[in-house]
Amino acid sequence: MLIRCLLVIWASPNTLLGLSLGVLALVTGGRMQIERGCVEVYGGFVQWALQRMLGGRGAAAMTLGHSILGQTQNTLRVARDHEHVHVRQYERWGPFFLPAYLGWSAALWMRGKDAYLDNPFEVEAYDVSNPMFSEEDFEESDDD
Repeated sequence: MLIRCLLVIWASPNTLLGLSLGVLALVTGGRMQIERGCVEVYGGFVQWALQRMLGGRGAAAMTLGHSILGQTQNTLRVARDHEHVHVRQYERWGPFFLPAYLGWSAALWMRGKDAYLDNPFEVEAYDVSNPMFSEEDFEESDDD
């Protein structure tokens, strides 16, 4: 229990960033749920922002500490195992995760590699779970 609390505190600067974006989502029509000890936010501003990430390719979901942002409830369901690999990475790296992730991405991009898919943090997450999305996963469902 003590170790779990320390991991949550260690990752908390990133979690707070995610929760701040989550508040923007909630005031713009987004929704929130708790799954596996993480706050998940989808829709609203978060969906709009994720659609424009990765140089316009878009992202289905994104993890910030113990907060996971997704385009829709369905994309969160499909990406959940992959995103929880990132949660564990945040628990290891704490406030250094984002600089390390972005540093790797920049170094890869400068070497002509894919800044996302070749990033070691993504390689680890895709080794555990490679989510396969359908067009329907990006649409609002009646459950939303």
